[in-house]
Amino acid sequence: MDTQQLQLFITNALREDVGDGDHTSLSTIPEGKQGQAKLIIKEDGILAGVDVALAIFKQVNDSLGVQVYRHDGDTVAIGDIVLTVEGSIHAILVAERLVLNVMQRMSGIATTTRKIVDLLEGTNTKVLDTRKTTPGMRFLEKEAVKIGGGVNHRFGLYDMILIKDNHVDYSGGITAALTAANTYRKKLNKLMPVEIEVRNLAELKEVIAFGQVDRILLDNFDFETLREAVRLVGGEFITEASGGIVPENAKQFAACGVNYISMGALTHSVKSLDMSLKAQLLN
Repeated sequence: MDTQQLQLFITNALREDVGDGDHTSLSTIPEGKQGQAKLIIKEDGILAGVDVALAIFKQVNDSLGVQVYRHDGDTVAIGDIVLTVEGSIHAILVAERLVLNVMQRMSGIATTTRKIVDLLEGTNTKVLDTRKTTPGMRFLEKEAVKIGGGVNHRFGLYDMILIKDNHVDYSGGITAALTAANTYRKKLNKLMPVEIEVRNLAELKEVIAFGQVDRILLDNFDFETLREAVRLVGGEFITEASGGIVPENAKQFAACGVNYISMGALTHSVKSLDMSLKAQLLN
């Protein structure tokens, strides 16, 4: 994870939350009061965001002492203690909500991803995330997908040429889009992979005939058509299926023989994993 990006995220998140001060804590708890808190799991799942939490505590107050008992990628159950933090109560309370927001969200994503990964066990298909992420949190959400055992797709518009249906239509068709894309990356001398979305077998055949593509996205294909598409590709290109893929049918898509399935649901509609930070006073 990019340390500088993480520090900037924490700075902005704290600025948003704290403003000119945590006036509730400042008004009710004497300055310098010391305490301890435990981060407790309240729902079974896959843990993610521990390393981010450590960075948050450090950035809020680097004198806070944190003891970690469970780590990113661990399976956790109700009642498990992930970590304890000790030091300034004011600092603990400033960090509390950001730590929980991040860890609950990341753990929810990791838990959902692990369920899909387990469903795909025994197939040759892996699950990809998408760009359907929370603005400003994409790097954390994609890290959570990795922690859950999934694979990151492109991070943004800058690291891959992914020609989707609108690009195809605006550019004048499959061949025109692929020709332009390959000319563009040669001109830039930038070795970006090229992927193109196809909506039917006719478009797929045009892509196969053209070549010069790294991955083919088979969008909203039914199972019979998807199997035929994989047969036509014959392993010449990497294949990815998308559209309407949910946990209930993920293995059916995988059984069609695609290399990847991509699921926006990993990040755009995931349920956060419940956990809390409970205070303890020090004598």
